[in-house]
Parts: sequence; structure tokens; C-alpha cells
Amino acid sequence: MSLTALAFYLFASITVFSGFMVIASRNPVHSVLFLILAFFNASGLFLLLGAEFLAMLLIIIYVGAVAVLFLFVVMMLDINYTEMREGFLQYLPIGALIGLIVLVELIMVVGVWQVAPEIIATPAVAVAPDLTNTEALGAVLYTQYIYAFQTAGIVLLIAMIGAIVLTLRTREGVKRQNISQQNRRTPQTAIEIKKVKVGEGL
Repeated sequence: MSLTALAFYLFASITVFSGFMVIASRNPVHSVLFLILAFFNASGLFLLLGAEFLAMLLIIIYVGAVAVLFLFVVMMLDINYTEMREGFLQYLPIGALIGLIVLVELIMVVGVWQVAPEIIATPAVAVAPDLTNTEALGAVLYTQYIYAFQTAGIVLLIAMIGAIVLTLRTREGVKRQNISQQNRRTPQTAIEIKKVKVGEGL
């Protein structure tokens, strides 16, 4: 076995194990740490494929920003997990139905999958020698896959809005600004003039 194949199996096995532990860990902090480990090993797989730009993106953006942000948010949020698990049995039938549908779809996909040796023997598409990996990726991403790229951006925007809605909680006794009410204020309602007699306070 060559060194490249050994590195591939090492990175791939650790990535699969880390992805499983992300959803299997009971502690959310441990889940984020396993997610960071999965990103590191996925970047190693990209390096083996010759896509060094994607490897650096995974480390700089996902590990250095997104995963660390997840880690700080999870550590700072005071989530009552006992209260969250109270309605588990209520949503168990729906979750089991969705899981069964996903399992059937995976079995259908794996069942029709076949190995095509002629594809492996087919030579890769030639790339101009003066074209860097980043330029080639950008040329393909913003021309041939522009609609998929924009769709991914919309999905991420919806996920961000959903995260904000889920974490936004109203607290009693906290004073908040009402912008529309402030804009409707008139000098008569905003200012109260009182005549104070000499030697007397308010």
C-alpha cells in the first residue's frame, strides 16, 4: 500500500468517526470539537486531491471562524437540556417516520450504485499549465455551477435566519426600544413643562 493510499484511509476513517461522534456525543461542546476534527481531516483529503485552496478554506474559515463561533455560542448559552428533553416522546413518532424515509432513500441509492472501472481508467480533463487551482475553481464555480452556488447561499441565509429565530427569547422585565413608538412621539407627549415655585423642588 502506497503512502498516499494510507493517508487517504487514515483521513477518511477519522472523518467518518468524527462525523458520527458529532451527532452521538451528549455534550454539545464535545460535538463541536469533533466537528473541528472532521474539518481538519477533510482538509487533508482535499490536499491529497490537489485542491489546496479548498483545504485552506476549511481550516481558515470553517475551523478558524465557524466552528470556533459554534464552540463559544454553545459554551455561553445556558440551555436547560432537561426541559428540552421533556417533549421527546411527543415528537418521537414523527422523527422515527422521517428517519425511516431517509433510511429507505439511502438503501435505494446504495442498491443501484455500481462500480464502473472504465470511469477510473478515463483520463482527467487537461488543465492549462498556467492556470492555478484557485482560478480553475472560480471559473467553474461562477460559470457552470452559478445557480447551485446561489442556491447554497440562499440555504445558508435561511439557516442563519432560523438560528436567530430559535435562539431569540423574550425576557420579562427587560426594557427594550420600540422604534415605531419613538418615531410617533410629538413634542406634546415628549416634553412636560412644569412651573416650579421659588424655594420648592419637584
